[in-house]
Amino acid sequence: MPVAMAAGGGGGGGRVLDCRSFWKAGAYEAPAAPSHEFQDALETGDFDRARVHPKFLHTNATSHKWAFGAIAELLDNAVDEINNGATFIKVDKSINLKDNSPMLVFQDDGGGMDPEAVRRCMSLGFSTKKSKTTIGQYGNGFKTSTMRLGADAIVFTRAIRGSDVTLSIGLLSYTFLRRTMKDDIVVPMLDFKIQDGDIVPLVYGSQGDWDSSLKIILDWSPFSSKEELLQQFQDVGSHGTKVVVYNLWLNDDGLLELDFEDDDEDILLRDQGSASGGVTKGQKEIVQQHISHRLRFSLRAYTSILYLKKFDNFRIILRGKPVEQICIIDELKFKKVVTYKPQVSHDSQVVSVKVDVGFAKEAPILGIFGMNVYHKNRLIMPFWKVLQEGSSRGRSVVGVLEANFIEPAHDKQDFERTPLFIRLETKLRQIIVDFWKEKCHLIGYQPTDPHLRSQYKATLKDSGGPAQVHHKASTARRTAGLSSNLLPETYDDIAAVGLANNGSHLQSSGQAEENNMESEGLDEDLVEFGSGVLDPNFVEKLSEENIALFTRREELRQQDTQLKRKIGDLEHELEETKRKCGQLAAELKVRKNQQNLPYM
Repeated sequence: MPVAMAAGGGGGGGRVLDCRSFWKAGAYEAPAAPSHEFQDALETGDFDRARVHPKFLHTNATSHKWAFGAIAELLDNAVDEINNGATFIKVDKSINLKDNSPMLVFQDDGGGMDPEAVRRCMSLGFSTKKSKTTIGQYGNGFKTSTMRLGADAIVFTRAIRGSDVTLSIGLLSYTFLRRTMKDDIVVPMLDFKIQDGDIVPLVYGSQGDWDSSLKIILDWSPFSSKEELLQQFQDVGSHGTKVVVYNLWLNDDGLLELDFEDDDEDILLRDQGSASGGVTKGQKEIVQQHISHRLRFSLRAYTSILYLKKFDNFRIILRGKPVEQICIIDELKFKKVVTYKPQVSHDSQVVSVKVDVGFAKEAPILGIFGMNVYHKNRLIMPFWKVLQEGSSRGRSVVGVLEANFIEPAHDKQDFERTPLFIRLETKLRQIIVDFWKEKCHLIGYQPTDPHLRSQYKATLKDSGGPAQVHHKASTARRTAGLSSNLLPETYDDIAAVGLANNGSHLQSSGQAEENNMESEGLDEDLVEFGSGVLDPNFVEKLSEENIALFTRREELRQQDTQLKRKIGDLEHELEETKRKCGQLAAELKVRKNQQNLPYM
């Protein structure tokens, strides 16, 4: 049965929108307010504030073209709470008991929001985030992200401010606003406080307003009573925030846009996993497993590289399992660091940007390439194709940089094409071309420099051809061991290529850089993939080895999972044994005391 059919009517006791597809949900005629309402508004001064029509909630959310971009916004909010003691953010699926439809839940143990802060969160365009380290800055991320993922969202937050402990609930419901034909955005809020150990209502306006907000929340949320609402704070703990997004959007086929069924430890995007690149079946298999492909449809893959620096005491827990952070820089071979100093402005301080560049470990079999651009530790553009895909120039070159000197777009998936960004693009293109010209021979291409090309051919001839050179490189790699993801270690230039043998005076990468091994021009015909530069035997052997490594990686992953389960079982058994030992010790002590009692 399709998910949409199994989901029933949706949240709010079956009250759902007529159209559940996000990209169509904003196409409706907004009711025009009667003329007498405008006259009343003028007389009461209601026009002193700008009114925001509910349709704007949907329009505002269209800034997120990609559902994972919306999820990343909510993750950012939790990461920003690390400064307030947050140690985790949980992302999981829950069930709406009113109609058995799936809900998306985000929960962190940050500082939480007091009543004033939660009202700022639910307002449009308000932000107090001005830190140089926090990711959020526009005050719009919560609204755009939740409304992009589903039609409705409810927030539970608990905060401790001095001696005051407050609990707040806010409902942002596009369904409620649409179905009740509101012409202004109404966000019902409930506040409580802890008084003498009891949870009591905290009324800022009138009791009637508080009761009205409670009724709206119970009618249009997945929860049917005040007790059910307060029960949600048991998950939150002493402080933190829980966001529940429900009435999740469907695709054009009537299925949930987010797929919770295919992988119990992941959240997938439907219709986003079609393979691209690769020629043979084996190559396509490698492409499908590579992070540059999986991040488009696997939330676990995307979040694994979402933040540049690995967290010390913070975890992203996706469907009950922590996400293992991957540092792309560690996945490169023949790495090089290039320093770029952008011309930000004449009166500003000099900015220095470190660009790490290298070949993907799968080079040259797979044409995976691109720059991964971060901003304030957050990934903005993954595997950005700075160069055109048609040419082999720059093939398999991957780079990483943190560009804090330019501002990202509002959806944090791109940068505005300002002159500063265009200069950055030009510089990155040059960095890739220079790196390719200098080191392309290390992955099996002929050097672009004529002098080096003749040396390379002589080395191949003396070494028995590309296959023999590759055999030596493979032996050196196997001796060095395997990295964390079971692909070859980052290579030293000499060990990996073996070009220093037989009297060749090609040097290691460090020596080559000291000698400024550069050529003034680039004959593109010399490096076109498939034009005869790469030896077929060399390609075939590399392909076979890559496939074998990926197969071995999957086997080791399964073994790792089994070992972790076994460790968990043993730890549980140990705790149970300790508990029984404690009970036996207590019983033994009681019996000894009884034996030592004097007879009456």
